Amino acid sequence: MTVDAARGRTARIERVTSESSVLVELDLDGTGASSIDTTVPFYDHMLTALSKHSLIDLTIKSSGDTHIDVHHTVEDTAIAIGEALRLALGTKAGIRRFGEATVPLDEALANAVVDISGRPFLVHGGEPAGQEYHLIGGHFTGSLTRHVLEAIALHAQICLHVTVIAGRDPHHIVEAQFKALARALRAAVEPDPRVEGIPSTKGAL
Repeated sequence: MTVDAARGRTARIERVTSESSVLVELDLDGTGASSIDTTVPFYDHMLTALSKHSLIDLTIKSSGDTHIDVHHTVEDTAIAIGEALRLALGTKAGIRRFGEATVPLDEALANAVVDISGRPFLVHGGEPAGQEYHLIGGHFTGSLTRHVLEAIALHAQICLHVTVIAGRDPHHIVEAQFKALARALRAAVEPDPRVEGIPSTKGAL
């Protein structure tokens, strides 16, 4: 993996393994502009929504052994996104730190709560029975949703709680979670003009 932490709250990550090749460029202070190509169409759709609703600019180019399964490419892309988030946040000085959002998508409703804590943790629940087995868009298995959230949380070193409150359509259930994460991240990484230094009683995050 090669890393380049650029000026401002931006980061560039290249992750190359025997299973995949991933490039992620990220700007926390963007407008939600994105260029996403993971070779997994439904995943592209979810990451485009993540960028749009978080206002985090994302450029992602991924390829891998999708002839075997999309799992490796999806996972490695999420790892790189998490690493880029962590790098772009830098010392985390002046951020709001906490973010929360509840987002509907027709019959589906999801809640996400983020703490830019430096302590990676994921709590994920509420998906209806069988959601993990649904094949969405012909490639993306429902179980990958939790896997993506976990990889982002662990590598960004954030605490993330995501709960599905309601939902019937597998596509809507996944998309509501990505959009809730996006809105929660938008709030958590946003600079707070009233905050001086690190928003922690410990003085470090």
